[in-house]
Amino acid sequence: MAAKMAAEATDILDILTADYRNFPQHQTYELYAPDVYFKDPVTEFRGRERYRQMIGLIEQLFGNPQLDLHQIQRDGNQIRSDWTLHWTTPLPWKPRIQISGWSELELNAAGLIMAHRDYWHCSRWQVLEQHFWGRAAKP
Repeated sequence: MAAKMAAEATDILDILTADYRNFPQHQTYELYAPDVYFKDPVTEFRGRERYRQMIGLIEQLFGNPQLDLHQIQRDGNQIRSDWTLHWTTPLPWKPRIQISGWSELELNAAGLIMAHRDYWHCSRWQVLEQHFWGRAAKP
């Protein structure tokens, strides 16, 4: 039983690691419960389809989005990942934006992600500053 749980923990971490590497393309949406709860400093909603749409918007609206995974770990039904998100905003001067933060994922009894909460090491104002003054957001 413990070996099976360890294998399942490794499998989801391996899949999530690949999703970070491929972001925003080729995401494994099947890892998410149909009614998954998502919250970040900008938006909050429920539903796997809404989650898929949000990722699709990132891919459509922003140039060269990249999500660098620094660390991922699991403790029971909780997963934490630390990351940096980069993209180029479609403004005439094409600023390259960077946000560092972390995600807290919560798994349900079926092993699906039922909650995904993102936190940033900076304020929304610091992200906006990067667009106009080129200042990198700092923690």
